[in-house]
Amino acid sequence: LGDVSDPRNLSLVAIFEHEIPLEFPPEALAEAERVAVAPEGKREDLRDVPLITIDGADARDFDDAVWAEADGDPANPGGWHLLVAIADVAWYVRPGGPLDRAAYERGNSVYFPDRVVPMLPEVLSNGWCSLRPHEERACMVAEMWIGAEGNLRKHRFGRALMRSAARLTYEQVQAARDGHPDDNARPLTAPVIEPLYGAYECLLKARRKRGTLE
Repeated sequence: LGDVSDPRNLSLVAIFEHEIPLEFPPEALAEAERVAVAPEGKREDLRDVPLITIDGADARDFDDAVWAEADGDPANPGGWHLLVAIADVAWYVRPGGPLDRAAYERGNSVYFPDRVVPMLPEVLSNGWCSLRPHEERACMVAEMWIGAEGNLRKHRFGRALMRSAARLTYEQVQAARDGHPDDNARPLTAPVIEPLYGAYECLLKARRKRGTLE
């Protein structure tokens, strides 16, 4: 194994000690390789909505995307219209199939300082179930309307097709907010990033009233 203090070796020790499966059954890998983009069908078409993902700089998969705009309803002055989309993993992992059985055996992905042991094969976990920029992806979407004080007025859930407008990091978004956008964030600052901050500040009012811990 090498130096026992090397974090990479500690990860291997933990993996084998807890019997975390490293290899996927051939039938699960074969099922994953057959995956293709979900058909539109009855899904809502959100491909023209500039949803963006915001993750750490070293993130390999992009699980959720966000978008906001001021609510145009005259009955909701100062309110916001929000979308939160996540990858529609259930579309690819059918009940009782090889992928489902392999995922059930693992229960969840396991993260270590130097690696991740995924619940699903990489073609899914870092591919079809990752909301990569400018690529069509099946998603589950929560649509919400909040009032000026951050209280939820109404919401709905649905299935959709989306195309992420950008993969941004926390640092890029903060820099854009501070008036120093880079080339990726600059065209999105006014139409996407600023409304997201507006919705955040609105939600923060309700958060402070609840007295939630920071």
